[in-house]
Amino acid sequence: MAERVAVIGAGQMGNGIAHVFAQNGFDVTMIDVSADALARGRSTIAANLDRQIKKGALQPADKDAILARVATDQALSAARDATLVVEAATENRDLKFRIFGELDAVAAPAAILATNTSSISITEIAARTGRPAQVIGMHFMNPVPVMQLVEVIRGLATSDATTQRVLELSKAVGKTPVEVQDYPGFVANRILMPMINEAVYCLMENVGTAEAIDTVMKLGMNHPMGPLALADLIGLDTCLAILEVLHDGLGDPKYRPCPLLRKYVAAGWLGRKSKRGFYAY
Repeated sequence: MAERVAVIGAGQMGNGIAHVFAQNGFDVTMIDVSADALARGRSTIAANLDRQIKKGALQPADKDAILARVATDQALSAARDATLVVEAATENRDLKFRIFGELDAVAAPAAILATNTSSISITEIAARTGRPAQVIGMHFMNPVPVMQLVEVIRGLATSDATTQRVLELSKAVGKTPVEVQDYPGFVANRILMPMINEAVYCLMENVGTAEAIDTVMKLGMNHPMGPLALADLIGLDTCLAILEVLHDGLGDPKYRPCPLLRKYVAAGWLGRKSKRGFYAY
């Protein structure tokens, strides 16, 4: 049976996931309740393909064929023919629970339901369905077309067959999958978010300016981007949400979100997407 992929959400992660599947020969349906989001998602894919052509990573003739493999739809029922569904909606527990409950009703019985969550429990998401053995985490990194890693997260009930298939599909789209277990923040964000949080504390306590803190990490630790600039790219609201999942799920005060991070989010200073975070854009 030919693989068909449905991606739920046309935002920066969703359109990136649709892009890499389509580029590697898969038929993809990108689903979002917003027609505007779908249009923006398609134009982002087109712009990213142009960037790949400019770099010589893609032939100009390939662009139209890749775009032709990306269908769009506003109804979740469009996922009914998919063999793999990847949910990439906003990082909100209740929203994801609702989507998975509805997906379970419309998706083919054999379909794998994956979530791109960066921190929410795969086990809890799977419990909203009647197929927990076929629910798994497939955490792509941002920007998806560029970053090599996929964190493949097994929930308590995820089967070996589901895990094996998702590891294979990750490799089929040119990524390097790493299998991890379902604990708050998994591996990537359990290590990354406390570092970002500590950088925000350094800023709050006037240990250094944002530029100084980021320069120390770039030149001293060889990070391609400083933690505060990276937080702006991820979205400060997303960083705060992940830290709260870590703090609640592990119960350790070391994950307590910095008050300055809370203040920025309360002010609507969310980073690049709002044109203002630790830096102005």
